Amino acid sequence: MFRQVGLIGACLLAFTASPALAEDNASNYPSRPIHLIVGFAAGGGNDVIARIYGQKLSEDLGQPVIVENRPGAGAIVATGYVAKATPDGYTLLIGATGMAINQAVYAKLPYDSVRDFVAISELASFPLIMVVNASSSIKSVADFVTFAKANPDKTNYSSASATFQLVTELFKQKTGAPMLAIPYKSANEMVLAVISGQVTTTIADSGPVSPQVKAGKVRALAITAPKRVADFPDLPTMKEAGADVDAIIWTGVFAPKATPAGVVKKLESEFMKVARRPDVAARLKAIGVDAVGTSSDEFAQILKSDIARWGAVAKSANIKIQQ
Repeated sequence: MFRQVGLIGACLLAFTASPALAEDNASNYPSRPIHLIVGFAAGGGNDVIARIYGQKLSEDLGQPVIVENRPGAGAIVATGYVAKATPDGYTLLIGATGMAINQAVYAKLPYDSVRDFVAISELASFPLIMVVNASSSIKSVADFVTFAKANPDKTNYSSASATFQLVTELFKQKTGAPMLAIPYKSANEMVLAVISGQVTTTIADSGPVSPQVKAGKVRALAITAPKRVADFPDLPTMKEAGADVDAIIWTGVFAPKATPAGVVKKLESEFMKVARRPDVAARLKAIGVDAVGTSSDEFAQILKSDIARWGAVAKSANIKIQQ
C-alpha cells in the first residue's frame, strides 16, 4: 500500500511540476526549425514582414525559420491551422489586424482569436492609402465623395479581406459615400483592379500601393495615418481630407494557447530585440511600415481593444459574414 501511495505521489509531483519544467526547458528552445505561418500570398505586406523578422530570428537563434504561406478566406485558413498546431513554439502565426476584425464580423470561426492564442508581440504597424486610377477625374477625397453620391451604381471598391472592407466601411460611415465591395484574393490584386478600371477605388497597404503611385498608375487621395508620412509628404491624412478615419493596421506574432510560458517569454524577448534593430527598421520603413515590438501583455490588450472597435463598425454597417 505504501509503495502504491508513493508511486501515485511521485506521479502527481511530476504532473504538477510540468509547467515549471516546460519553462526550464525553454533554455534549450529552439532545437529545430520554427515555422512562421502567413495567411496571405507571397509578396504581400505580411509576407514581407514575416521574412524580414524570420531572417533575423534565424540568425539570432541559430535555427532555420521557415515562412509558409497558407492563403485563404482572409487568413482564416492559416489561423485555424495554427490554432490546432502542437503548442511547442515551433508553429507560429504571423497575424494581422484581421485577427480582431474576423472575430468581429464572422458569425462562426474555427477558432477564437483570444482564447485559442497567446499574443507574443506586435511586430509592425502601417496605415492604408486610398487610391483611384491615375486617369480618373477624381483628384481628392471630396471629389470621390461627390462622385460616389452622384453615381452610387457605378462606384465600387476592391477588398481582399474583412480588414480592408471594414476600414472602407468606416470611410463610408464617416462620409456617406455609397459603394459596393468587390472581393479579390490579395492586396496586389486590389490595386491592379484599380489600374485596370475594374473598380473605382481601393484602400490598401503601402506595400502594393507605393510602387504604383510612384509609377503614375494610380493616384493617392489620402492616408489613414494620424499624421502625414515621410514617403508621401504631400499626401493628406484622411482627417485633413475631410474624412474622420484613423486606422493603423498591425502585424504580429501569435502562438497556440497552451505554448509553455518559458517559450512564449523567450519568443517575446527575441522578437522585441529584432524590432529594435536599425537595419530591420530601415527595411520595414522602405515598404512604408514601422517596426514596433511590444510585450505579450501589451499586444493582448491591443487585440481585445480592436475586436471591440471593429465590432462596433461592423454592427453599424450591419455586416455579419456567414460561412
